[in-house]
Amino acid sequence: MLRACILSLLILLSGCANLNELGGGHLTDLFSSEEDEVEIDEAEIAALQTLAPISPLWQIKLAESKTAVFLPVYDNGALYVADEDGRLVKLDPVTGHEIWRIETKSQLSGGVGAGGGMILLGTYKGEVLAFDEAGNALWQSRVPGEVLSPPKTDSGIVVVRTGDSKLFGLSATDGKRIWSYQSVTPPLTVRSFVGVSITRGAVFAGFPGGKLIALDLLTGNVGWEETVSQPHGVTELERMTDISSLPIVDENQVCAVAYRGRAACFEISSGNQIWVRDASSSMGMVIDSHHVYISEEHGVVAAYDKSSGTAVWKRGKLGSRKLSGLLIVRGNRLVVGDDQGFITLINRQDGSLLARSPTDGSMILSRAEYLPDGFVVQTLKGGVFAFSLQ
Repeated sequence: MLRACILSLLILLSGCANLNELGGGHLTDLFSSEEDEVEIDEAEIAALQTLAPISPLWQIKLAESKTAVFLPVYDNGALYVADEDGRLVKLDPVTGHEIWRIETKSQLSGGVGAGGGMILLGTYKGEVLAFDEAGNALWQSRVPGEVLSPPKTDSGIVVVRTGDSKLFGLSATDGKRIWSYQSVTPPLTVRSFVGVSITRGAVFAGFPGGKLIALDLLTGNVGWEETVSQPHGVTELERMTDISSLPIVDENQVCAVAYRGRAACFEISSGNQIWVRDASSSMGMVIDSHHVYISEEHGVVAAYDKSSGTAVWKRGKLGSRKLSGLLIVRGNRLVVGDDQGFITLINRQDGSLLARSPTDGSMILSRAEYLPDGFVVQTLKGGVFAFSLQ
């Protein structure tokens, strides 16, 4: 009762509050909970230790992240990484050798985005920084809010999402604002580092309250809005059902999953619901020609039939109760990281475990990124680790 009263008072004082902002603290605190603090069985750990290691390619060290989550991005034959201290680095993806480095002199909070010959970053002050592939500054723009996710670009538009779930479409030529969109936000939300998905002239974004929205990329006009998960419960805390991960898109459908809610898929053009089922994830899902794979709560990876939502397999016992997002790689494999800094390869067909390797012992929050010879992850301590799939 006392906790509920205090929470209600904080919500009244702060207007539209953010759950993690109320708590403050380091990212390791923000992404942990009592529900995740479950003792890992010794037999589980022993079984994991028998797995073959994943072949390392190279590693480098950037600054530790205290409140931001960074995602390496591979684009046009190069890898780009950034850190909270303001560094943007271009790397050779095969060797890890540094090609160039920029000190932006800004405290970065969102990145890295890439496409159309541009490299994009965001800051806590709402600055959007654009560079070309040679490291030359192209333009700098500003939006009203923290940029906590990588800006995305397509068809001459840069889409930026702020921490309060506002979307902005900027000109890729000079950064001038073309359109903006603001959703109705519940009183209490999870601090989210999720951005948007862009495909076939549309922007897909999930929002607090379980809403999935499709916007026209060029104008920002709403094409359709559907509900992935309805809020339930009495208190605002119980009613939280935010979509805090990227929607996924294939040729015919777009899917999303809500935290403490459900997963659902919809027709791209109309927004008509194809299927829905109970699931909970803050780290998201990926899709291939047959299945949807979800990095669920409590350290579970699950596969569902993408046409019907029927459960195909579930895999727990991964040595952690907090997993990263997923990456699909060749050889029918999935890559997943965890809050202990381990990377695990999973068989997409049956969920069996194939290989596992450590990094630097700190959280891996963002999903792995594709490389021509493997994949790369960035840890909370700033370690960038590349692995081979040979």
